[in-house]
Amino acid sequence: MRRTGILLFSILCCTFLLASATLLSAAEVQPAVFRTVTTEELKKMLDSGKDAPLVIDARNPEEFDEVHIKDAINIPVSKLEKDPSLLPADRKKGIVFYCNGIKCGKSRKAALFAASQGYSNLMVYAEGMPVWEEKGMSIYAGPNYEKKVETSKLKPQELKALMDSQPASLTIVDVRDRSEFEQGHIPGAINIPVASFALQSGVLEKEKRIIVYCNSGGRSYNAYRKLQKLAYPTINQVIFADWEFDGLPVVK
Repeated sequence: MRRTGILLFSILCCTFLLASATLLSAAEVQPAVFRTVTTEELKKMLDSGKDAPLVIDARNPEEFDEVHIKDAINIPVSKLEKDPSLLPADRKKGIVFYCNGIKCGKSRKAALFAASQGYSNLMVYAEGMPVWEEKGMSIYAGPNYEKKVETSKLKPQELKALMDSQPASLTIVDVRDRSEFEQGHIPGAINIPVASFALQSGVLEKEKRIIVYCNSGGRSYNAYRKLQKLAYPTINQVIFADWEFDGLPVVK
C-alpha cells in the first residue's frame, strides 16, 4: 500500500513538472505584442517619409496641448478603450504609442489594447515625451508651454531636519555637472545632471520625496518641471548656495 502511494505521488510530481515545463515553453515562444523603440529609432522612422508610423500620444488632452511630438495625434488610453475605431482601419499599419516616460504605463496599456483588436505592427516609445523634449527633437509647443511654475522650496535647515528624522523617505538629487558634484555636494545626494535628467529619472522612486538642487536655482527649476511632467507626486527644490551659507555639511 505504501509503495503504491509513493508511486502515485511520483507520477503526480512528474505530471506537474511536465505541465510546468510545457507552460514555460509556450511562454517563451509567445511573440511580443509590441516592441520598444528608442528616441533615435523613432526619429529615424519619422524622417523616413511615407512609410513613417502613426504616432499616438496616450496622455490626457491637457498634457498633449502643452507639448507633444510633432505630427502626433492624441488618443488618451481611456478614450481608446471606449472607441477602438479611433485606430486606423489598416491593422498592419505601424503605430507608436508614447506617454510621459518609462514609469508611465499609458503607452503600454494602449499598445496591449491595440494588440487585442488585431493590430500587429505596434511599438512603444518608452522614454516618452520628457526624453524626446530633453534631446531637442521636433515638438509642438502650445501657448502654456513656457508658463512658469511655482516650485515648492525647502530652506536648508528644513532639509537637514528631514535628513536627520526621515532619511529613508527622500532622495536628494544634485542636478549640476559631475565636476561640480565632485567638488562638493549635500551628504547622501546622487548626481543626475539636468541635461540628461529625464533619461536617467528611472532610478528615482515615486514613493519618495524627491529634492532637487543646484547652485542658484536655474537648473534645479528645470529638473523640477521635468519631474512634474513625469508625474512625481512630491518634489522640493533647495538652493546649494544657501546650504553652504548656513554652514551645513558638504561632502567632497
